[in-house]
Amino acid sequence: QVQLIESGGGLVQTGGSLRLSCAASGPTFSRYAMGWFRQAPGKERELVAAISRSGLNTDYSGTVRGRFTISRDNAKSTVYLQMNTLQPEDTAVYSCAAREAGNPEVIITRDYRYWGQGTQVTVSS
Repeated sequence: QVQLIESGGGLVQTGGSLRLSCAASGPTFSRYAMGWFRQAPGKERELVAAISRSGLNTDYSGTVRGRFTISRDNAKSTVYLQMNTLQPEDTAVYSCAAREAGNPEVIITRDYRYWGQGTQVTVSS
């Protein structure tokens, strides 16, 4: 079982940037495809970015594509979410998630098994 701990959230002004980190502990991190989700009050949870085990393949929701970048460092057992040009509508609790994947190049978009506790991102207008 892998444990996930997010960090890097906070309060930022419109147009600003934040970098979220998700540190994993437990079995080999490179076994897991990873994703970043967010949930705003009164809204459903949304997958904003996903990355394959190898880190070579990524995917983004249409709402963040071109502004957010997901990456991972398997040697450090950490996945990152660089968020640029933040908007008030990006305000949410951001959580990372992991799922074991046999194929190192596959992107996982559902049925994540392990979750972090989340970190709050607030963008002021």
